[in-house]
Amino acid sequence: MKSNHKIEIVDITKLSAYERYLYKCLAPMPFRKYRKRHEYFEAAIPRGFHKKLLIFNGDIVGQIEYAPAEASGYPLIGDNVVVMNCIWVLRRAKGHNFGKQLLANIMESEKKAVGFATIGLENHWSGWLRKEQMERLGFKSIDSFEMRHKTKHPDLCFKMHLMLDAQD
Repeated sequence: MKSNHKIEIVDITKLSAYERYLYKCLAPMPFRKYRKRHEYFEAAIPRGFHKKLLIFNGDIVGQIEYAPAEASGYPLIGDNVVVMNCIWVLRRAKGHNFGKQLLANIMESEKKAVGFATIGLENHWSGWLRKEQMERLGFKSIDSFEMRHKTKHPDLCFKMHLMLDAQD
């Protein structure tokens, strides 16, 4: 049985029609160009930064940001390593494997990469980059350390994992 669903993954890095999505997550927050984020884009986009949206039946329901290690927002280094800064699929779109489709898309786009890295958070209060979610996407923890945030919940200790998914 054929599905009538239309799935599109669009690189919005240089598309002005989607500019507001460069500066925000999919959460319903007001669009605002943050000066530091703008400065990061000015330096990172020419060096390979990308942000892609997943559009499902005309509705934006997922996003992924990535860049070569030297242009990443994270302090990671590595020759021919691509760093995933962010991946997000809205809860209402759960169950379609959109996270795996976004990751497969960047792996297809970045065939020369020897690996893909990200972070995974454990016992962190936010829903972003959870270690178990990164593991479901195929990433494996190769190192970790415990830490506390200086200002947000300084009493809570959480673990940050360096995660790697080697390219086949």
